[in-house]
Amino acid sequence: MFGRLFQKRAISRIAVSAAAPLPGRQGLAIALIVRNEERHIGEWVRFHLAAGVRAVFAYDNGSTDNTVQVLQDCGGDRVTVTPWQQKLHDAATGREIHNQVLAYAHAITNFGGTFRWMAAIDADEFLVPKTAASLDGALGHLGAEVGAVTLPWHNFGRNGHTVAPAGGVLENYTQRASDPMSGARGVTNFKTIVDPARVTAVKVHSCEIDGQAQTWNDTGRHGTNAGRRARGFYSAAHVQLNHYYTRSEAELAAKIERGSNQRVEATRHAARVRRNVENIEADQVEDRCALDFLARIGRETPL
Repeated sequence: MFGRLFQKRAISRIAVSAAAPLPGRQGLAIALIVRNEERHIGEWVRFHLAAGVRAVFAYDNGSTDNTVQVLQDCGGDRVTVTPWQQKLHDAATGREIHNQVLAYAHAITNFGGTFRWMAAIDADEFLVPKTAASLDGALGHLGAEVGAVTLPWHNFGRNGHTVAPAGGVLENYTQRASDPMSGARGVTNFKTIVDPARVTAVKVHSCEIDGQAQTWNDTGRHGTNAGRRARGFYSAAHVQLNHYYTRSEAELAAKIERGSNQRVEATRHAARVRRNVENIEADQVEDRCALDFLARIGRETPL
C-alpha cells in the first residue's frame, strides 16, 4: 500500500549541478512560472524592475491570454520567456515531475551563473525592500557565506473586494494576516533567494545549498530548512515577501476553478484553499510596505 501511495506523489525535489559562476556576476534575477496573468503581470514586472531586478526568466505554462505579450512589452530585453506547457512523468513509476520545480531548476542551472542571486517566486508574490532603495541594497549586507535567504509568506486576503477593483494589486490590497508564522492550516510557507552557484537541489519552497538543507534569514542568521519555521528565525527586516493569495473573491473562485498545478482532486483542493483564506482573514493588520517602497524611490501607483 505504501508503494502505491508513493507512486502517486509528484517528484518535487530535483538534484542539479550548481551553475558555474561567471566573472563579474552580480545582481538579482527572478525565475517565474506563469499562466493567464494578463491582468496583473504588468504591475508585477514593473515593480520588480523598479526594485532593481536585472532579469526575469518567465516560463509560460500555456497562457491563452496576453500574458506573454504584456511581459515582453513591460520588460523588454530584461524578460526572457520560455514555453513551458508540459506534463512529464517518471517512466518507471508514473510519478509526475513537478513542472514548477523543473522551471526553477532550468533557470538556476542555465542562467544563474550571471547573477549573485536568483529568486524563484510566483506572479502573486512581490519581493519588497523594507528600507533600502533596491533589492540589491536590501541584500548588500550579506556576506559570501550566505547561500540562500529564506523569505516567509506575508499573506494578503480579499480585502473586502467581491470583484477585481480598478487599479493594481499593491494599492488595493493592504490588509494581511497579522502573524506570518502562525502555521495554522498550512498557510505558513516560504520562498527562497539563492546563490545559483551553490544550489545542489531544487524544490518549490526551498533549495539545498552545498549539498545541505540549509538556509539563512535576511539578517544573515544561519539555520536549516526545517528550522526556519521557528519563530526566532523569522525576519523580514530587509526583504519582505508579499503573497497576494486571493485577490478578490471573483479571482479566488477562478483560482480554485483552475485547480492545483499537480494532480490533486478538485474538491480537496478547493477545501484547502478556502481553509487558507479563512485563516488569513481571521486576524489582519494593515501593511503598506510595498507602497512605502514605491514612495521612497519616487514612483507612483498604479505602476
